[in-house]
Amino acid sequence: MAYVRGRRTYHRRKICKFCADKSLKIDYKDPKTLRFFTTERGKIIPRRISGNCAKHQRMLTVAIKRARIMALLPFTTSTIR
Repeated sequence: MAYVRGRRTYHRRKICKFCADKSLKIDYKDPKTLRFFTTERGKIIPRRISGNCAKHQRMLTVAIKRARIMALLPFTTSTIR
């Protein structure tokens, strides 16, 4: 294996959208915003990928689950085999 000395890859730290912009609110009645944090299969995107802080990720998870119960967001996509 060949190693390159002195080279380091720089990864830009993701910032929380909700900490950066205080006007954004997490609300279960706003499915347009919540859909950004779910996959096309309906799974909640984890914090390390979305870049949210722990506090807002917890709030986001609760809001997504409430929106699912109120039928504003789907639990999963319907796949017909």
